[in-house]
Amino acid sequence: MDGRIRRDVRVEGVVQGVGFRPFVHSLATRLGLTGRVGNDVNGVFVEIEGPAASVTSFLTALERDAPPLASISQVTVTAGEPRGADEFAIVASSGGGPRRTLVSADTATCADCLREMGTPTDRRFMYPFINCTNCGPRFTIVRDVPYDRPFTTMSGFEMCSLCSAEYHDPTDRRFHAQPTCCPTCGPQLRLLSAAGSPLAGDPIGETAALLHAGRIVAIKGLGGYHLASIPSEASVLRQRKHREDKPFALMVSDVDVADRLCVVDSTGRELLTSRVRPIVLLPSRGVVAPGVAPGNRQLGLMLPYTPLHHLLLDAVGGPIVLTSGNVSDEPIAFVDTEAFTRLHGIADAFLTHDRAIHMRTDDSVVRPGTVLRRSRGYVPEPIALSWNIPRPVLACGAELKNTFCLARDRHAFVSHHIGDLENYETLRSFVDGIEHFSRLFDITPEVVAHDLHPEYLSTKHAIELSDVDIVGVQHHHAHIASCLADNNDPGPVIGVAFDGTGYGTDGTIWGGEFLLADLTGFTRVAHLAPVPMPGGTAAIRQPWRMAAAYLDAAGEPRPEWATIVALAHSGLNSPKTSSAGRLFDAVAALLGIRDTVNYEGQAAIELEQRADPGERGSYPASIEDGVVYGVDLIRGVTSDLRKGLSPATIAGRFHNGVADMIVRTCLRLSEEHGLTKVALSGGVFQNLLLLNRTTDQLTAHGLEVLTHHRVPTNDGGISLGQAVIAAAQR
Repeated sequence: MDGRIRRDVRVEGVVQGVGFRPFVHSLATRLGLTGRVGNDVNGVFVEIEGPAASVTSFLTALERDAPPLASISQVTVTAGEPRGADEFAIVASSGGGPRRTLVSADTATCADCLREMGTPTDRRFMYPFINCTNCGPRFTIVRDVPYDRPFTTMSGFEMCSLCSAEYHDPTDRRFHAQPTCCPTCGPQLRLLSAAGSPLAGDPIGETAALLHAGRIVAIKGLGGYHLASIPSEASVLRQRKHREDKPFALMVSDVDVADRLCVVDSTGRELLTSRVRPIVLLPSRGVVAPGVAPGNRQLGLMLPYTPLHHLLLDAVGGPIVLTSGNVSDEPIAFVDTEAFTRLHGIADAFLTHDRAIHMRTDDSVVRPGTVLRRSRGYVPEPIALSWNIPRPVLACGAELKNTFCLARDRHAFVSHHIGDLENYETLRSFVDGIEHFSRLFDITPEVVAHDLHPEYLSTKHAIELSDVDIVGVQHHHAHIASCLADNNDPGPVIGVAFDGTGYGTDGTIWGGEFLLADLTGFTRVAHLAPVPMPGGTAAIRQPWRMAAAYLDAAGEPRPEWATIVALAHSGLNSPKTSSAGRLFDAVAALLGIRDTVNYEGQAAIELEQRADPGERGSYPASIEDGVVYGVDLIRGVTSDLRKGLSPATIAGRFHNGVADMIVRTCLRLSEEHGLTKVALSGGVFQNLLLLNRTTDQLTAHGLEVLTHHRVPTNDGGISLGQAVIAAAQR
């Protein structure tokens, strides 16, 4: 044993299912070291011994040269007495004790697997479920940890002798790759009619033929079913899915095709080709069928992220519409029997397979610089925090674009996109997701946070829980705290929270808020002047009602809207709101862009699309005693309408006016309170024109601006804010 040393190493983070054990085995063998490596509930453990110089080299390379999908959060090394091991081995996983391991997100097919799939002499030629250590399904098939085949939905597929040989060969790329399989032993495709009868022929080739014939096909993907059509049939799909105007995403074969449809810069290219393969919103070149994204300057594009998608795109020979397999407002279907029932009447055929999906997961949506929907490819990898969460927290999120968050230590596990909690199916998905995350990461909440709105289903779920501390968190405070956590900054800041609706501490509907905030509390120091919402929630669906209320506040009522103004004056079902989202709605209606909406935020989105980005004029808004008068912007709009200016010019001036009033308010608050940081959050800041105008001006005045990068600025990020507030307050 002379000259030999031993080190026991604990590696935590995303280190299971990413080829970490094979990497350790190869590294130790190359350096002539002995010992063992294995998975357990905390991550990966390594026992290594040999010459001191070699052990030092091993420890250095362990982090420096880790596999591409690994994300190491902590390495702990302790000294031990050498045991005289004569080889280095990968040992069976152990599953006892509290769990601290992390689970990898699903990862796009790697170049090596694509090369094999395209090689006629390879035994996995054209196999739609090819994968290896560096790619393939992860989160969507995991039932439990440690991440081993018996705890995945691949447990029912016994490896054939050839796959088993690869799995046990330390020199093979599939060494201990848990979902590994081939046509002999792995999942199989089936193409079924809408009635459930098998259709003859090659499933992929026949699916391509159906799409070219104008049919709608439901396709089982990684996290659920999609509905597919060729772009020219998007209007048919839209009618069947009851999705009147909301844009569809397109899947294209490669970046060159993407660049023919959209303007793809270096950032867009990087996002499109990343291992996440999200839907990326890019400026459209206007060459796609109008039914794909009506009235929108942007298109959502994604590249194939499974072998099945690659094969299908090759067979079709062009882009396909690929949208969530559901009827609008329902969660994505992911169980076969459920999909056949719920998608009956929409899909003409089903391209399915026999590998079960354990956790439904929608596609992620991003725009260069920000995440709009954080789901497949990102989840369940945690948001790392720079401060500690002393007691385990569950945050139940908001009503729209719901996510939940489980937090412990320095990790916040923000869930996949659940959707709008407005029906039983989505609520069941919400509850099932919480149970799965709690089991997967062994987190038993001691503190539960919820929105203040008493009628949110997420709030009701939180209040019904027992043996926990319940914490109510104001909606806009959660927005700002989410931005703080996103930037690992505890505050305090001047927080600007602009969105559609949020329950205020005074019982009114907030949404145009300026807060002095940190993680422990907030003070509302300024806000948009409240106006009535005639008809309550009807005013959200019908922006013309907000236009009527704002015109009345401006002293310019229209006779045709006298009845709705009288309703507003009566106070009957007409709550007051300071919502910035409703101000955008009013302007969209006044410009004739959108009187009614078919999806949340549609009027504001289309108003941004119509705005002239080159316009530099602006409408001024007065600010008095912390009240910002959005009605002044309405007066500017109506004045220019009477002058006959174009909607594009007016929309541009309105956006500039909103940015200007934000900046002037923040500068005043900065002077009064001595703060130099501003955090921007809320769904209104998905508006790039407004965000960029505001950020540029604040920065030019010497203020530091915090925006969202890791979680959405919309309500999809609310749960993270609730979690860090609840932890800080406790």
